[in-house]
Amino acid sequence: MTSASIARREEAAGSEPRSRPASIHDVARLAGVSNQTISRVLNGHPSVRVSTRDRVLAAMGELRYRPNRAARMLGTRRSQIIGVLAEAGRSRSGQASSVRAVEEAARERGYYASVVYLGSSAPAAISAAVEDLLAQEVEGVVLVAPQATVLPRIVPLLAQIPIVTSLGELQNAAGTPDCSADAASGAQTAMRYLIGQGHRRIVHVAGPPDWHDAQSRLGAYESELWSSGLTALPPVFGDWSADSGYAAGRALVRDRARPEGPHRGFTAVFAASDQMALGLMHAFREARLDVPADVSVVGFGDIPEAAHFWPPLTTVRQDVGELGRSHVAALIDAIGRVRDPGLAAPATAAAVRVAGPRLVIRNSVGPASGRPRWGRDDPRGSSLLELAGRQDAVSLHR
Repeated sequence: MTSASIARREEAAGSEPRSRPASIHDVARLAGVSNQTISRVLNGHPSVRVSTRDRVLAAMGELRYRPNRAARMLGTRRSQIIGVLAEAGRSRSGQASSVRAVEEAARERGYYASVVYLGSSAPAAISAAVEDLLAQEVEGVVLVAPQATVLPRIVPLLAQIPIVTSLGELQNAAGTPDCSADAASGAQTAMRYLIGQGHRRIVHVAGPPDWHDAQSRLGAYESELWSSGLTALPPVFGDWSADSGYAAGRALVRDRARPEGPHRGFTAVFAASDQMALGLMHAFREARLDVPADVSVVGFGDIPEAAHFWPPLTTVRQDVGELGRSHVAALIDAIGRVRDPGLAAPATAAAVRVAGPRLVIRNSVGPASGRPRWGRDDPRGSSLLELAGRQDAVSLHR
């Protein structure tokens, strides 16, 4: 840091506690930029360099600068509010994490996130939720409600403001910018791991059929089996919750021993959510089936509790924080293009994929032939540690 910058910091911050709140002029002086640049950062203008924006945000944090939202709304006729439309009614930790990530990312960019939950996918419920957001004069909307029926009904209602979605393979069906984790690749990794452990009859407990996430994971399950010359068993559908996983597990236990049952003799289950995996393991333990000696289980999501299931759950982890930041960045960019029509618009709706999901290996999977044959000190255990990507991710069944 140069002596000039140190002097600016001392002049802006002062050696004594501040007697008044920091102003935009204080922030500009400390960051070494103009008041106009501060205003552009506050308004999320896309023309500001990333390094300049970071310097301004750092100065705001150091001075504890808090913009006057009401004054800015009057001066700019902008609310600085991002709407978040999320699905409610089903137990799904992954969606709650996504909403929190969007809220945090919006706050980092100087926006407030207003979250409205959909009670159902019925047209009246969707209209009411959209009206709630529009009444708050939101500048754009992040859609965290990936049912197949929701987006086509929402787009006409929000025709005047930008929308960013998270639909994966169906990303541009409505012409909206899309940010998504590659859930299909995560499901493929989980299936390849199970197949590599010798499992040939693998059941998929899927999410609701009208969810894009569920469709993506089901498609990956089927394609991996088919590409390996194996048969895809009929999926069992749940609603993401542990209760639905438990019900699926009880049904699978009954079907496993029936000679004519479509799931007879299965040795592994890939669940589309960690909550459903928890319910499955409850049902299997209740039926005196050991996990993983009798049945292996893989989940999806790596919720905080997954490491404390018994046995600790092998699962697929997604970077929810990065996904939230990508949603907000894409939406602010779209908002900037609406405010400044002179900016070159992309030829097609942007599609952004964040870092791919990865497998976290714990204790809930073993070889199809029976009880795992190695421990933490065995070289084969070390190779699995590398696959998991973290030193504490796996405590192989002893």
